[in-house]
Amino acid sequence: MKIITLLKQIPLVCLLLIMLPWQQASAHFQLNINIRVVHVEHTRDGIRLYMRLPTPYLLADKLGKAGEDGLPEAAPYSYHRIDNGELFHYVDYAQLAADPAGLGQLVADGHQLSGPDGILLAQVEAVRLYSQQQQPPFASLDEARLAFSKPQQAVPESEVYVGDTVTDVQLFYPASSTLYDYRFSSSLNPGLENQLETANLILDYFPGGTQIFRAKGLLEEPVVVSRSAWAAAWTFIVSGVEHIVTGYDHILFVVCLIIGATGTASLLWRVTGFTLGHSVTLIVGFFGWVPAAAWFIPSVETGIALSIIFAAVLALRPDDKHGSFWMTAAIGLLHGLGFSFLLREFLQIDSPNLWQSLLAFNAGVEVGQLGIVLLLWPLVWYTRNYQPQLNTRMTWAIALPCIAIAGIWTGERLVQLADTLI
Repeated sequence: MKIITLLKQIPLVCLLLIMLPWQQASAHFQLNINIRVVHVEHTRDGIRLYMRLPTPYLLADKLGKAGEDGLPEAAPYSYHRIDNGELFHYVDYAQLAADPAGLGQLVADGHQLSGPDGILLAQVEAVRLYSQQQQPPFASLDEARLAFSKPQQAVPESEVYVGDTVTDVQLFYPASSTLYDYRFSSSLNPGLENQLETANLILDYFPGGTQIFRAKGLLEEPVVVSRSAWAAAWTFIVSGVEHIVTGYDHILFVVCLIIGATGTASLLWRVTGFTLGHSVTLIVGFFGWVPAAAWFIPSVETGIALSIIFAAVLALRPDDKHGSFWMTAAIGLLHGLGFSFLLREFLQIDSPNLWQSLLAFNAGVEVGQLGIVLLLWPLVWYTRNYQPQLNTRMTWAIALPCIAIAGIWTGERLVQLADTLI
């Protein structure tokens, strides 16, 4: 009977084996570059876009059906093969040379620009594909123009992973008149890991000024672009809030600061010190006035994890001294460097309106931090003043898990740090 049961499972096993390469194909369309930059130039008869985005965004969902060998047909502008049991995708430069406009059309089809009269149709004017190591600067409008003035990168001697490339495309959207207020969105959804972490920058150049709009993710929700400085700054404020509320190490530290404060005055001094500290190093780190060695970032990340343990231990023995301001300010210097690492991923030093974006992002961090304080402090204040035994139990119940989690992070980050020193 057991043999018959096993025989019945053979078709299912075969089906799973056939499906396995398809799963590998999706998994190894890597997203090693995760930023989309759009420069918008206004003309009398429309809008010209200079866009850079990760090439996997265009190809990952274009795999064909599985063939007799169980492998899917390659996506356009790529070929693939199995290396060491895993499927990897490489750039097909021959197809790119034969039909570069087709790659540009994938970009045009996957993005929508709409004005008061509806969606505008894009015309592909130029296309370039660059490997991560050879992509030219693209932080300003002049750099974007220059990138398209150069010929397509020569075919490299070695194969290039699709995930290590970006596609630059120049699109023109004809319009009956100059269009300054519009909505920009994308319908691309390649199903890649970490695609929701994509940093999107839209730089709009209009006579008399430039505004930078920032959004995160796939751009399914349109970004509303206007000449409003406040509207542009608001997108960076939102980014700052998102970073603090999704940065679990920063959240745990702020929570430990709150539960360790002995009163409202103590809390204000702690938060003020942390704010001043991270505001300084956010700017210092962003401008690169820090060591460039490979060990530096893992060192900072390890220090941030240790700061959580330190703050949690202090919360278990709340005896605030006048030095709490300086203590949190010193730790804020570490956390500010962590904020700057993120900011440097999508904002360049030579970007227009740089200080507006920096200050707005930092303001967003403060708003996120204040939100955590307003949520937790009333409970801490009430239990400390009216339910001291409950407050003690609550403090231990919060601090001990923070110590445990931060201890695990410290171990992981020490391993990363050790790897940079070997």
